[in-house]
Amino acid sequence: MPTFRIGDDDFLLDGQPHRIISGALHYFRVHPDQWADRIRKARLMGLNAIETYVAWNAHEPRRGDWSATGWNDLGRFLDLVAAEGLHAIVRPGPYICAEWHNGGLPIWLTGMPGIGLRRSEPRYLAEVTRYLERVYEIVAPRQIDRGGNVILVQIENEYGAYGADAAYLAELVRVTRDAGITVPLTTVDQPEPDMLRDGSLDELHRTGSFGSRATERLATLREHQRTGPLMCSEFWDGWFDWWGGLHHTTETDAAAAELDALLSAGASVNIYMFHGGTNFGLTNGANDKGRYLPITTSYDYDAPLDEAGNPTAKFEAFREVIARYAEVPGETPAPAAAAPAFEVGLEPVLGKGIRRTGTRHPSPPSFEALDHLGALVLYEAELPAGASRDGEPTVLEVDEVRDHAWVAIDGRRAGTLSRTRRERTLLVPSGTHLALLVEEQGRVNYDHRLGEEKGLIGTPRLGGVPIEGWTATPIDLAELADSGSSLSWGPDVARGAFDLEAPSDLFFDTTGLGKGFVFVNGFLLGRYWSNGPQQTLFVPHPVTRAGGNEVVVIELDGAQPALARFVAGPALGPLEE
Repeated sequence: MPTFRIGDDDFLLDGQPHRIISGALHYFRVHPDQWADRIRKARLMGLNAIETYVAWNAHEPRRGDWSATGWNDLGRFLDLVAAEGLHAIVRPGPYICAEWHNGGLPIWLTGMPGIGLRRSEPRYLAEVTRYLERVYEIVAPRQIDRGGNVILVQIENEYGAYGADAAYLAELVRVTRDAGITVPLTTVDQPEPDMLRDGSLDELHRTGSFGSRATERLATLREHQRTGPLMCSEFWDGWFDWWGGLHHTTETDAAAAELDALLSAGASVNIYMFHGGTNFGLTNGANDKGRYLPITTSYDYDAPLDEAGNPTAKFEAFREVIARYAEVPGETPAPAAAAPAFEVGLEPVLGKGIRRTGTRHPSPPSFEALDHLGALVLYEAELPAGASRDGEPTVLEVDEVRDHAWVAIDGRRAGTLSRTRRERTLLVPSGTHLALLVEEQGRVNYDHRLGEEKGLIGTPRLGGVPIEGWTATPIDLAELADSGSSLSWGPDVARGAFDLEAPSDLFFDTTGLGKGFVFVNGFLLGRYWSNGPQQTLFVPHPVTRAGGNEVVVIELDGAQPALARFVAGPALGPLEE
């Protein structure tokens, strides 16, 4: 059988020096029917390996409800990588960050009262052990020394930026080895001395994550990894976007020069990302470094393959660099072709009524207390008598909204409350019935905010008087798309039909819409928002079909959609200057 190990100076493949030139491709961000296409294009750029995270919350959204098929078929994904003649690097976390919902950790896990995340806490370790054993059942038989293609497995993820619990890392190593993982184990941290020190163990091979100043940062890495090959296992060739910001790109020539610096120094590399893909559905994460910023639906990342899997200028530039150090196939991918452009008339979906749960609560329960994994909860309460004086507008106050709320008084819109804008008060007209439709916009994917509760936090007040006695109704988006809403103030649901000659990638234009969600043939593309930067939603061709197709728009901001537009290509927003 082939062998792969770490030597004094190099990675050794069958005893011979080997340089890893890899690219990140997250199977859970790409439609399964398009995995093979993206993997093939990685080989055509000159890559010899594919790296992927494993998203625990995609595989096990509810405790014990484990899935490893369809979108979660990690085994099939690794087999497709092998079929293309490429090695595989697996990073199972359990924490992955990745701008992914809750950093990849399941909500049921992070919501356990008192649980000690990412450290040597018995309940956490018990759940992590069970999870890793499931992953390694898939990975272990696909290791290179068993005839497969997996050459590296990573322990945790940028742990030095979070903690310094060496016993925790050692336990992850024990679980990994006991589960039959025999390939070399790595860690990754930013090239800061304290992070490289705290985020690893001497028995593990340290690698770096950075996107610039390669020579300097490799030198820092060498100070902490004194033997063996140097590797940048996250070479940031682009960046991610958040709602309300600009579309981030990196200059192609500069990125190619940094890649050249890495390879000329003899280092191995994993390009993050080779193909970013999409945060389909409700899978986007969020940043909060003093201000809450939810990540966009697109995870294009300004990568060598764009969101739709088409080669970019960066693809060709990287390919030229790699060709100086390794053999590159003569074949290149076909350039992007324009997608079908057309318009579809939309008709309102008349609501059959949002079904109330009927449960009463003294204060608004969280999404977690309701065991709700969706994006929307409707909170309702009767307003306290006498809180509004002489029928004048009165201040509605909440401790915090997580993350965005539409407020109605007696069935009429009164305004919004936004966590991003740090809004906690709203002047509302007098009335008797209060309703707040709260959207969870994405869970923070790093640091101490992992697993924070969503919904209305605390007890809202009107004119300083607590509002008590609440009804909370979790809303299923698929059900809403099918039956509409009977609320006079929204959401507005509209549906249209269109024909295609053959399945095709499409780009749904969100221009003119406010905020909401789009389904195509029952598949939830994700979120849109008029504050950008993203202005199109990618529709993967396996979601479409020859003949009749259906599009449904759920509009939350009152735009009342009457027309759906599909355009020829992506529009991800204005760029940084």
